Amino acid sequence: MYAILDIETTGGKFNEEGITEIAIYKYDGTTVIDQFISLVNPEKEIQEFVVKLTGINNKMLRNAPKFFEVAKRIIEITQDCTLVAHNTDFDYRILRTEFRRLGYDFLRNTICTVELSKQLIPDQPTYKLGKLAKALGIPMTDRHRASGDALATVQLFKMLLDKNVDKSIIEAAVKYHDNRNQIEKEQKILNSIPENMGVFYVHRSDGTVIYIGRGSNMKSEVNKLFLKSSNRAKKIQSRVSKVSFEETGNVLFTRLKFYTELDVLKPKYNLQRAKKINHKDFGNDNMIVLENGRKTGENGVILVENNEIFGYGYTNLAHQENQLEVLKNIVTPFENKALAKNIVANYLQKNAAKKIIRF
Repeated sequence: MYAILDIETTGGKFNEEGITEIAIYKYDGTTVIDQFISLVNPEKEIQEFVVKLTGINNKMLRNAPKFFEVAKRIIEITQDCTLVAHNTDFDYRILRTEFRRLGYDFLRNTICTVELSKQLIPDQPTYKLGKLAKALGIPMTDRHRASGDALATVQLFKMLLDKNVDKSIIEAAVKYHDNRNQIEKEQKILNSIPENMGVFYVHRSDGTVIYIGRGSNMKSEVNKLFLKSSNRAKKIQSRVSKVSFEETGNVLFTRLKFYTELDVLKPKYNLQRAKKINHKDFGNDNMIVLENGRKTGENGVILVENNEIFGYGYTNLAHQENQLEVLKNIVTPFENKALAKNIVANYLQKNAAKKIIRF
């Protein structure tokens, strides 16, 4: 069962808006079996641009019921229903905010027809309700009024249900109020991360890296990230689409990879401070620094030539480490050589390398 709705508001600051009109059509997948339409007195002024957009003004709402007077009816008509709206994040947020003011936790599963339309009716120039309805031949009356927009959403949702032949897309589009979608997604991601040392990359849906992390146990670090409750962590959790990773095998390579990738990628949710470059010199102008590799028999290699970092990589054959020209073909150079040199020099000042070969 679905409750297809549209809400008009006063406009204003985020989470300070008030409802001015609401329309809800209870839909069983075939027919509208109940409906609720009402103006609502928001007990605050409507923004002027909203008045021009909707035609709803303060005078019209003077004798309209206040939200607490219609709250019971909204609960009743949406009970055991999945809320459907064109941009559900907005309508559901507004409803939850109004109920929260009454001390009631309003929880419903939701489906967004914007997101569904993008999957089932691809390649449209826009997914705004008015233009999408026109493109699909859906009649619209009272645009930017709750009843007119909700009725158009009913017709759109009918069309989307028909296009969803095997029902899998609709099922996948449901956002559950108990957050099971997010939990399942995070568990699937965690199952793909090894319990090894390395650097991990949090990607959003378009592939962009929005956060980089590191640790001696990447699975544990990703799990910690998913359990955090800070605003920044919640934003990362809500945007994560996948997590890729690179095993490093040792602490030095983990630091190198982490800080040099931060410098190149500049992920949105990493708290980045400019790393101080001390311009330290190595004790030897030419050397090969060996550390543990990612698996048995492999070494992590850093090539230093003329007191500068030439590059880094992994080898598993002794002759690769002993022949300079071969090694130069294997290692990967750093974009920011000064930063890489600073990290390696600081590390070697405080820690002993597995082995250093001077040449």
